[in-house]
Amino acid sequence: MACASSTSHGRRRGRSRRGEGRTIRWRTTSRSGRSSEDAMKIRIGVGAGATTSTPDTLAELVAGLDQLNFDSLWVSEVLTGPVLDPVVSLAWAAARSPRLKLGTTMLLPGRHVLRLAKQLASLDVLCQGRLLVTLVPGLTYAPERDAIGVEPKQRGAFIDEALPLLRRLWAGETVTHEGATGRFRDVKLSPRPIQQPLEVWLGGMVPAALERCGRLSDGWLPSLCTPEEAAAGRAVIEDAATRAGRSISTEHFGVSIGYATAPIDPATARVMAARRPRSVELTPVGLPALRKLIESYLAVGFSKFVVRPIVAPASWRAELEALSGAVGDLQT
Repeated sequence: MACASSTSHGRRRGRSRRGEGRTIRWRTTSRSGRSSEDAMKIRIGVGAGATTSTPDTLAELVAGLDQLNFDSLWVSEVLTGPVLDPVVSLAWAAARSPRLKLGTTMLLPGRHVLRLAKQLASLDVLCQGRLLVTLVPGLTYAPERDAIGVEPKQRGAFIDEALPLLRRLWAGETVTHEGATGRFRDVKLSPRPIQQPLEVWLGGMVPAALERCGRLSDGWLPSLCTPEEAAAGRAVIEDAATRAGRSISTEHFGVSIGYATAPIDPATARVMAARRPRSVELTPVGLPALRKLIESYLAVGFSKFVVRPIVAPASWRAELEALSGAVGDLQT
Protein backbone atom coordinates (compact mmCIF):
# COMPACT_ATOMS: atom_id res chain seq x y z
CA MET A 1 0.00 0.00 0.00
CA ALA A 2 1.68 3.07 -0.98
CA CYS A 3 -0.75 5.59 0.17
CA ALA A 4 -1.79 8.84 1.62
CA SER A 5 -5.44 8.22 2.24
CA SER A 6 -8.12 8.79 4.83
CA THR A 7 -8.87 6.83 7.95
CA SER A 8 -12.25 5.60 9.08
CA HIS A 9 -12.65 9.03 10.67
CA GLY A 10 -11.55 10.95 7.58
CA ARG A 11 -7.94 11.62 8.57
CA ARG A 12 -5.25 11.17 5.94
CA ARG A 13 -2.89 8.21 6.23
CA GLY A 14 0.62 9.57 5.90
CA ARG A 15 1.16 12.74 3.95
CA SER A 16 0.88 13.09 0.22
CA ARG A 17 3.61 15.30 -1.21
CA ARG A 18 1.92 15.02 -4.60
CA GLY A 19 -1.04 17.34 -4.34
CA GLU A 20 -1.03 18.26 -8.04
CA GLY A 21 -1.39 14.74 -9.46
CA ARG A 22 -4.03 13.80 -12.01
CA THR A 23 -7.38 12.36 -11.00
CA ILE A 24 -8.06 8.99 -12.60
CA ARG A 25 -11.62 7.74 -12.61
CA TRP A 26 -12.39 4.04 -12.66
CA ARG A 27 -15.81 2.55 -13.22
CA THR A 28 -16.43 0.17 -10.35
CA THR A 29 -19.30 -2.08 -9.42
CA SER A 30 -20.69 -1.90 -5.91
CA ARG A 31 -21.90 -4.90 -3.93
CA SER A 32 -25.45 -3.91 -4.88
CA GLY A 33 -24.53 -4.37 -8.54
CA ARG A 34 -24.72 -0.68 -9.43
CA SER A 35 -21.87 0.90 -11.36
CA SER A 36 -20.36 4.22 -10.49
CA GLU A 37 -17.35 6.33 -11.33
CA ASP A 38 -15.15 7.07 -8.34
CA ALA A 39 -12.01 9.18 -8.16
CA MET A 40 -9.44 7.20 -6.22
CA LYS A 41 -6.10 8.25 -4.78
CA ILE A 42 -3.88 5.70 -6.49
CA ARG A 43 -0.48 5.11 -4.90
CA ILE A 44 2.30 2.70 -5.85
CA GLY A 45 5.15 1.75 -3.57
CA VAL A 46 7.95 -0.75 -4.06
CA GLY A 47 8.94 -3.62 -1.79
CA ALA A 48 12.60 -4.35 -1.24
CA GLY A 49 12.15 -8.07 -0.60
CA ALA A 50 15.34 -10.12 -0.45
CA THR A 51 17.03 -7.87 -2.96
CA THR A 52 18.54 -5.16 -0.74
CA SER A 53 20.72 -6.68 1.93
CA THR A 54 23.62 -4.23 1.54
CA PRO A 55 23.88 -0.47 2.11
CA ASP A 56 24.72 0.17 -1.54
CA THR A 57 21.69 -1.65 -2.94
CA LEU A 58 19.33 -0.08 -0.42
CA ALA A 59 20.77 3.36 -1.17
CA GLU A 60 20.24 2.78 -4.90
CA LEU A 61 16.65 1.73 -4.26
CA VAL A 62 15.84 4.70 -2.01
CA ALA A 63 17.39 7.20 -4.43
CA GLY A 64 15.55 5.71 -7.40
CA LEU A 65 12.19 5.70 -5.64
CA ASP A 66 12.68 9.32 -4.63
CA GLN A 67 13.78 10.56 -8.04
CA LEU A 68 11.13 8.65 -9.99
CA ASN A 69 8.31 9.83 -7.71
CA PHE A 70 7.18 6.49 -6.30
CA ASP A 71 5.08 6.81 -3.19
CA SER A 72 6.82 4.58 -0.67
CA LEU A 73 9.51 2.06 0.22
CA TRP A 74 8.39 -1.21 1.82
CA VAL A 75 10.40 -3.70 3.85
CA SER A 76 8.79 -6.96 4.94
CA GLU A 77 9.82 -9.01 7.93
CA VAL A 78 10.84 -12.62 7.35
CA LEU A 79 12.91 -14.00 10.22
CA THR A 80 14.50 -16.86 8.29
CA GLY A 81 15.00 -15.05 4.97
CA PRO A 82 17.93 -12.99 3.65
CA VAL A 83 16.21 -9.68 4.37
CA LEU A 84 17.06 -6.70 6.52
CA ASP A 85 15.18 -5.97 9.73
CA PRO A 86 12.38 -3.56 8.80
CA VAL A 87 12.72 -1.13 11.72
CA VAL A 88 16.49 -0.79 11.32
CA SER A 89 16.41 -0.46 7.53
CA LEU A 90 13.50 1.99 7.47
CA ALA A 91 15.19 4.19 10.07
CA TRP A 92 18.26 4.19 7.81
CA ALA A 93 16.11 5.03 4.78
CA ALA A 94 14.34 7.85 6.65
CA ALA A 95 17.66 9.63 7.04
CA ARG A 96 18.31 9.43 3.30
CA SER A 97 14.92 10.59 2.02
CA PRO A 98 12.77 13.30 3.58
CA ARG A 99 9.87 12.57 1.19
CA LEU A 100 9.28 8.82 0.78
CA LYS A 101 6.70 7.20 2.98
CA LEU A 102 8.13 4.16 4.73
CA GLY A 103 6.10 0.97 4.97
CA THR A 104 6.52 -2.36 6.66
CA THR A 105 4.64 -5.62 6.76
CA MET A 106 5.75 -6.67 10.21
CA LEU A 107 5.22 -9.77 12.30
CA LEU A 108 2.99 -9.35 15.33
CA PRO A 109 2.74 -12.86 16.87
CA GLY A 110 5.58 -13.63 19.25
CA ARG A 111 6.40 -10.01 20.00
CA HIS A 112 6.20 -8.26 23.34
CA VAL A 113 3.53 -5.66 22.64
CA LEU A 114 5.19 -2.88 24.65
CA ARG A 115 8.50 -3.33 22.86
CA LEU A 116 6.76 -3.26 19.48
CA ALA A 117 4.79 -0.15 20.44
CA LYS A 118 8.04 1.57 21.43
CA GLN A 119 9.85 0.55 18.23
CA LEU A 120 7.15 1.73 15.86
CA ALA A 121 6.48 4.94 17.79
CA SER A 122 10.19 5.74 17.72
CA LEU A 123 10.37 5.05 13.99
CA ASP A 124 7.38 7.31 13.31
CA VAL A 125 9.08 10.07 15.30
CA LEU A 126 12.37 9.68 13.42
CA CYS A 127 10.69 9.74 9.99
CA GLN A 128 8.42 12.63 11.05
CA GLY A 129 5.12 10.84 10.55
CA ARG A 130 5.81 8.98 7.31
CA LEU A 131 5.43 5.45 8.68
CA LEU A 132 2.92 3.00 7.17
CA VAL A 133 2.24 -0.14 9.21
CA THR A 134 0.74 -3.45 8.14
CA LEU A 135 0.87 -6.19 10.76
CA VAL A 136 0.81 -9.80 9.62
CA PRO A 137 0.50 -13.20 11.32
CA GLY A 138 3.53 -14.60 9.52
CA LEU A 139 4.21 -17.45 7.15
CA THR A 140 3.35 -21.02 8.08
CA TYR A 141 6.06 -23.01 6.31
CA ALA A 142 8.23 -24.94 8.77
CA PRO A 143 11.40 -22.81 9.25
CA GLU A 144 9.51 -19.54 9.62
CA ARG A 145 6.74 -21.09 11.73
CA ASP A 146 9.30 -22.39 14.22
CA ALA A 147 11.19 -19.09 14.32
CA ILE A 148 8.06 -17.07 15.07
CA GLY A 149 7.37 -19.30 18.05
CA VAL A 150 3.59 -19.04 17.97
CA GLU A 151 1.61 -21.81 16.31
CA PRO A 152 -0.47 -20.64 13.34
CA LYS A 153 -3.74 -21.54 15.08
CA GLN A 154 -2.83 -19.27 18.01
CA ARG A 155 -1.74 -16.23 16.01
CA GLY A 156 -5.21 -14.78 15.53
CA ALA A 157 -5.83 -14.65 19.27
CA PHE A 158 -2.42 -13.01 19.72
CA ILE A 159 -3.37 -10.26 17.27
CA ASP A 160 -6.77 -9.81 18.93
CA GLU A 161 -5.01 -9.18 22.23
CA ALA A 162 -2.13 -7.07 20.95
CA LEU A 163 -3.72 -4.61 18.53
CA PRO A 164 -6.02 -2.84 21.02
CA LEU A 165 -3.06 -2.54 23.40
CA LEU A 166 -0.92 -0.94 20.69
CA ARG A 167 -3.62 1.64 20.06
CA ARG A 168 -3.96 2.47 23.75
CA LEU A 169 -0.21 2.82 24.21
CA TRP A 170 0.19 5.03 21.14
CA ALA A 171 -2.74 7.19 22.28
CA GLY A 172 -0.90 7.99 25.52
CA GLU A 173 -3.02 5.98 27.94
CA THR A 174 -1.52 4.51 31.08
CA VAL A 175 -1.73 0.77 30.47
CA THR A 176 -1.42 -2.29 32.68
CA HIS A 177 -1.52 -5.71 31.07
CA GLU A 178 -0.71 -9.34 31.71
CA GLY A 179 -1.22 -11.88 28.95
CA ALA A 180 0.29 -13.70 26.00
CA THR A 181 1.55 -10.45 24.50
CA GLY A 182 3.45 -9.25 27.57
CA ARG A 183 3.33 -8.24 31.20
CA PHE A 184 3.74 -4.65 32.39
CA ARG A 185 2.16 -2.23 34.85
CA ASP A 186 1.22 1.46 34.69
CA VAL A 187 3.14 2.22 31.50
CA LYS A 188 2.61 5.47 29.62
CA LEU A 189 4.51 5.31 26.34
CA SER A 190 6.87 8.12 25.41
CA PRO A 191 7.63 9.32 22.84
CA ARG A 192 4.30 8.81 21.15
CA PRO A 193 3.98 8.51 17.36
CA ILE A 194 3.82 11.72 15.36
CA GLN A 195 0.73 10.36 13.60
CA GLN A 196 -2.30 10.37 15.85
CA PRO A 197 -3.60 7.85 15.31
CA LEU A 198 -0.81 5.69 13.94
CA GLU A 199 -2.91 3.49 11.71
CA VAL A 200 -2.56 -0.27 11.42
CA TRP A 201 -3.55 -2.27 8.40
CA LEU A 202 -3.81 -6.06 8.42
CA GLY A 203 -3.29 -8.76 5.81
CA GLY A 204 -4.68 -12.25 5.42
CA MET A 205 -7.30 -13.99 3.31
CA VAL A 206 -8.81 -16.68 5.54
CA PRO A 207 -12.30 -15.94 6.92
CA ALA A 208 -11.10 -15.32 10.48
CA ALA A 209 -8.48 -12.83 9.24
CA LEU A 210 -11.09 -10.96 7.20
CA GLU A 211 -13.44 -10.73 10.18
CA ARG A 212 -10.58 -9.50 12.36
CA CYS A 213 -9.66 -6.86 9.81
CA GLY A 214 -13.21 -5.55 9.86
CA ARG A 215 -13.32 -5.45 13.67
CA LEU A 216 -9.88 -4.02 14.39
CA SER A 217 -7.91 -2.60 11.47
CA ASP A 218 -7.70 0.65 9.55
CA GLY A 219 -7.15 -1.03 6.18
CA TRP A 220 -6.39 -4.25 4.34
CA LEU A 221 -3.30 -5.26 2.35
CA PRO A 222 -3.61 -8.86 1.10
CA SER A 223 -1.37 -10.68 -1.35
CA LEU A 224 -1.67 -13.66 -3.68
CA CYS A 225 -5.32 -13.22 -4.50
CA THR A 226 -7.21 -12.58 -7.70
CA PRO A 227 -9.14 -9.32 -8.11
CA GLU A 228 -12.35 -11.30 -7.67
CA GLU A 229 -11.08 -12.84 -4.43
CA ALA A 230 -9.96 -9.41 -3.22
CA ALA A 231 -13.40 -7.95 -3.90
CA ALA A 232 -15.09 -10.81 -2.06
CA GLY A 233 -12.72 -10.40 0.89
CA ARG A 234 -13.43 -6.69 1.04
CA ALA A 235 -17.16 -7.41 1.25
CA VAL A 236 -16.57 -9.68 4.26
CA ILE A 237 -14.41 -7.02 5.91
CA GLU A 238 -16.96 -4.27 5.39
CA ASP A 239 -19.74 -6.46 6.77
CA ALA A 240 -17.63 -7.24 9.84
CA ALA A 241 -16.85 -3.56 10.33
CA THR A 242 -20.53 -2.67 10.15
CA ARG A 243 -21.39 -5.29 12.76
CA ALA A 244 -18.66 -3.86 15.00
CA GLY A 245 -20.13 -0.37 14.67
CA ARG A 246 -17.23 1.07 12.70
CA SER A 247 -16.18 1.74 9.12
CA ILE A 248 -13.03 1.49 7.01
CA SER A 249 -12.30 4.15 4.42
CA THR A 250 -12.84 3.10 0.82
CA GLU A 251 -9.30 4.40 0.22
CA HIS A 252 -7.86 1.84 2.62
CA PHE A 253 -7.85 -1.24 0.45
CA GLY A 254 -4.66 -2.25 -1.32
CA VAL A 255 -2.75 -5.25 -2.62
CA SER A 256 0.84 -6.43 -2.36
CA ILE A 257 1.97 -7.88 -5.70
CA GLY A 258 5.10 -9.86 -6.48
CA TYR A 259 5.99 -9.76 -10.16
CA ALA A 260 8.50 -11.38 -12.51
CA THR A 261 10.21 -9.64 -15.41
CA ALA A 262 10.94 -12.94 -17.18
CA PRO A 263 9.50 -16.47 -17.08
CA ILE A 264 9.98 -18.01 -13.64
CA ASP A 265 12.66 -20.69 -13.68
CA PRO A 266 11.86 -24.11 -12.15
CA ALA A 267 14.13 -23.67 -9.11
CA THR A 268 12.57 -20.33 -8.17
CA ALA A 269 9.10 -21.76 -8.77
CA ARG A 270 9.76 -24.63 -6.35
CA VAL A 271 10.94 -22.25 -3.62
CA MET A 272 7.93 -19.99 -4.13
CA ALA A 273 5.47 -22.89 -4.03
CA ALA A 274 7.02 -24.28 -0.85
CA ARG A 275 6.60 -20.95 0.93
CA ARG A 276 3.19 -19.90 -0.37
CA PRO A 277 0.70 -22.08 -2.28
CA ARG A 278 -0.52 -20.57 -5.57
CA SER A 279 2.32 -18.06 -5.57
CA VAL A 280 3.58 -19.02 -9.02
CA GLU A 281 0.20 -18.97 -10.76
CA LEU A 282 -0.71 -15.61 -9.19
CA THR A 283 2.55 -13.86 -10.14
CA PRO A 284 2.30 -11.66 -13.25
CA VAL A 285 5.15 -12.20 -15.69
CA GLY A 286 6.29 -9.06 -17.48
CA LEU A 287 5.48 -5.43 -16.78
CA PRO A 288 2.50 -5.31 -19.19
CA ALA A 289 0.95 -8.18 -17.21
CA LEU A 290 1.63 -6.31 -13.96
CA ARG A 291 -0.12 -3.21 -15.28
CA LYS A 292 -3.09 -5.25 -16.46
CA LEU A 293 -3.39 -6.85 -13.01
CA ILE A 294 -3.22 -3.49 -11.23
CA GLU A 295 -5.94 -2.16 -13.53
CA SER A 296 -8.09 -5.18 -12.66
CA TYR A 297 -7.73 -4.37 -8.95
CA LEU A 298 -8.54 -0.73 -9.64
CA ALA A 299 -11.74 -1.83 -11.35
CA VAL A 300 -12.96 -3.47 -8.12
CA GLY A 301 -12.02 -0.52 -5.91
CA PHE A 302 -8.47 -1.23 -4.71
CA SER A 303 -6.15 1.74 -5.00
CA LYS A 304 -2.97 1.20 -2.96
CA PHE A 305 -0.25 -1.11 -4.27
CA VAL A 306 3.08 -2.48 -3.12
CA VAL A 307 4.89 -4.10 -6.04
CA ARG A 308 8.07 -6.11 -5.66
CA PRO A 309 10.27 -8.07 -8.07
CA ILE A 310 10.54 -11.72 -7.04
CA VAL A 311 14.11 -11.90 -8.39
CA ALA A 312 16.77 -9.39 -7.41
CA PRO A 313 17.29 -6.91 -10.25
CA ALA A 314 20.79 -6.48 -11.63
CA SER A 315 20.26 -2.73 -11.28
CA TRP A 316 17.60 -1.14 -9.12
CA ARG A 317 17.82 2.07 -11.13
CA ALA A 318 17.07 0.27 -14.39
CA GLU A 319 14.31 -1.76 -12.73
CA LEU A 320 12.62 1.32 -11.32
CA GLU A 321 12.86 3.22 -14.60
CA ALA A 322 11.16 0.34 -16.40
CA LEU A 323 8.57 0.01 -13.65
CA SER A 324 7.86 3.74 -13.69
CA GLY A 325 7.38 3.63 -17.45
CA ALA A 326 4.97 0.71 -17.16
CA VAL A 327 2.77 1.75 -14.22
CA GLY A 328 3.90 5.14 -12.94
CA ASP A 329 1.22 7.05 -14.85
CA LEU A 330 -1.47 5.21 -12.86
CA GLN A 331 -0.56 7.18 -9.73
CA THR A 332 -2.65 10.21 -8.89
